[in-house]
Amino acid sequence: MQASKPKRPALRTRRAPPPSPKPYHHGDLRRVLIEAALHLAAEGAEVSVREAARRAGVSPGAPFRHFSSRDALMIAVAEEAQRRFRAEIEAALAAALPDDPLAQIRELGLAYLRWAMKNPAHFEIISTGRYFDHDAAGALSKDNAELIARMAGLLGDAAARGQLRHGDLKRTQIAARALVYGYARMLIDGHFPRWGVAEDEVEAMAEGILDLFIAGIAK
Repeated sequence: MQASKPKRPALRTRRAPPPSPKPYHHGDLRRVLIEAALHLAAEGAEVSVREAARRAGVSPGAPFRHFSSRDALMIAVAEEAQRRFRAEIEAALAAALPDDPLAQIRELGLAYLRWAMKNPAHFEIISTGRYFDHDAAGALSKDNAELIARMAGLLGDAAARGQLRHGDLKRTQIAARALVYGYARMLIDGHFPRWGVAEDEVEAMAEGILDLFIAGIAK
């Protein structure tokens, strides 16, 4: 919530000088600016270098030591959001049965959806191109490629163990991605009420459709 505007001071014969920029007391300005931008996105506010600087308590020019433009800031924000997203997926996979690729695929999908449900604005940043040029975000592209390869490896392992109904792994992988991405988009775009899915049913429904998908690809 934005702070209310201060009351206009009484008229004086001489206007008071504008306040000086607040001195910077943080140890890592880059990190603080990224965190400020993440909070702005989560609040649904417009993310700008100037507003991130204001939230960080520094002068409008200070961020340009680290980010040459809004695009540069948004790329850094997306990479941090992706790092958190990846950490949640890795934690879910670590907790899944190590010798059951289909169980791991289910947990990967569920971690994807849970993170999107908890962080819709951050999911929007990393999954769409409306905020910055994704082709310019090398670390983000690399991480996405690693996640795609991880899923392909799990499907290949499942096929080698005879767990899959058919051997078209690429089509199965795209279907899995379309399922979780489409479900997350339905949530973010506010479609569930018209489908009769209440807010407190969204996560259980996510588990249900993942179970339905796994049952459909498994022997």
